[in-house]
Amino acid sequence: MRKEIHPTSVVCTVSCACGNTFETKSTKETMRIDICNECHPFFTGSEKVVDTAGRIEKFKKRYAKS
Repeated sequence: MRKEIHPTSVVCTVSCACGNTFETKSTKETMRIDICNECHPFFTGSEKVVDTAGRIEKFKKRYAKS
């Protein structure tokens, strides 16, 4: 491995727009993000599926296993 070409890894404090903060390793010391696992709809269970004209039901009916 060649020396002095790899970036140094430091402990990074990540802060989300919702107020959640956590630490990880990165090349930067701080990061600000818009969405995290505490406020993302997929992880919170508030995810909504927008179905127009019953497309999901048509797909499930067409590819249903017998």
